[in-house]
Amino acid sequence: MTQEEFLEKSVFTGLQKNEENNDSYFSEEDFSEVLKQCEHFGIAVYEIKTTLDGEAFKTINHETFRKKATDVNWYNREFSHLKREQEGLQYAATYKVSKKLLAR
Repeated sequence: MTQEEFLEKSVFTGLQKNEENNDSYFSEEDFSEVLKQCEHFGIAVYEIKTTLDGEAFKTINHETFRKKATDVNWYNREFSHLKREQEGLQYAATYKVSKKLLAR
């Protein structure tokens, strides 16, 4: 199974997404569910990208905060900050699914 197949089947199931530039963007509510699934499966989140009204808004990366991509605290905290900073954002992320999960 590929990483994309795993994300579609196990993480993005039942969520509304918009495809832009090979990224899957979600509403605030749906992205919250995506992050919960990432935490559940131990999926690394390297980067969170946001758009506002179709225009790129802000991108944050785990390295900026000197955190591991699998550190749940970094992406939950920064998602919370982004929600407070601007309403109406769409969210996407760069993920890494472990080979162990893909082998299931």
